Amino acid sequence: MIKIYTTSIIFIINMFINNDDPFLNKRIEMVEKQIIARGIKNEKVIEAMKKVPRHLFVPDEYRHLSYTDGPLPIGYDQTISQPYIVAYMTEILDLKQHEKVLEIGTGSGYQAAILAEICKEVYTIEIIDDLAKRAKKVLDELGYKNIFIKVGDGYKGWPEKAPFDAIIVTCSPTNIPKPLIDQLSENGRMIIPVGEWYNQQLILLRKVNGKMIKEKLIPVRFVPMVNERKKPY
Repeated sequence: MIKIYTTSIIFIINMFINNDDPFLNKRIEMVEKQIIARGIKNEKVIEAMKKVPRHLFVPDEYRHLSYTDGPLPIGYDQTISQPYIVAYMTEILDLKQHEKVLEIGTGSGYQAAILAEICKEVYTIEIIDDLAKRAKKVLDELGYKNIFIKVGDGYKGWPEKAPFDAIIVTCSPTNIPKPLIDQLSENGRMIIPVGEWYNQQLILLRKVNGKMIKEKLIPVRFVPMVNERKKPY
């Protein structure tokens, strides 16, 4: 079992706040070489990726790899996504400052932090209680007040807080969950990986006049959705 966050988080965050961040240069290099160089143009996404300290969301033993070009384990067979994929999915959603976003699969909390830098509110669901607690601890200590975490089954979404202007799913079901479609507002967007482990496709959905418009994007590989209810859409 991976031991996570044994280093004093408060100590690391204080270094970050005081501009004594030992990973700052690596983070800027990550943005330049992995994000901008691959075509990400949205300035809000770029600034968020520069600001959010990804290393604080990574287990101690992998912290030196925080800004490398790939996903990293965070325990419980889950991962923190590749930086480029985080930026790509966020840019595709074209978020506005006033919007409310639902995230399925909190994981480390890093994607939620990126979203929170851009939009008004982020509601994020994690089925693994320990991961949700760890993510909340880091996000709280970083001072985020617009992120709300729930422990539960992401397949069901968060109907009490619906509708959402955008939904981002960071785990892969084999079919698009209908509850998430129902919770998307008119003109809302959802980005979601769909398919089996070796055959996943990132899909963008838009709700227009109550109907879903589907666009296939790029092949991806995400961890499977836990406790998925396989109801086809």
